[in-house]
Amino acid sequence: MDNSPIKIVAKNRKAWHDYTIDEEIEAGMVLLGTEVKALRSGMASLKDSYGKIQNGELFVYQMHISPYPFAYYGNHDPLRTRKLLLHQSELKRLDAKIRTKGISVIPLKVYFKGGKAKMTIGLAKGKHNYDKREAIKSREMDREMDRIKKRNY
Repeated sequence: MDNSPIKIVAKNRKAWHDYTIDEEIEAGMVLLGTEVKALRSGMASLKDSYGKIQNGELFVYQMHISPYPFAYYGNHDPLRTRKLLLHQSELKRLDAKIRTKGISVIPLKVYFKGGKAKMTIGLAKGKHNYDKREAIKSREMDREMDRIKKRNY
């Protein structure tokens, strides 16, 4: 296990609300130089992004990395399709799971680990509105119980 420090650049907090995350996988990212510099500055958003397998490769769509302001020329397209790096066996296993009904690939967070840009993707199943309300209700009940316990001690 690599004990290098991790610098989190962007999180997709909405994913935990909208989806049930079954499994998390770490993947490398193929980026341009200006994208790496923009990521190091924290200019990224995972809102509405998703992953898709095409021609045996995994790509992430709708991930927004703002243009790097100090680039003189050759700046990148902010919503460019970006390739994710996984082992072939992981891709085959992932493809088999995606083909089942209702499973999709959702980016959860982008971070730097050992100087390399990485992304954690999740195999997710969409929640219904009543599931979301139930999760909020149970979270509120847990908070209320913690408040009561804290008050009694």
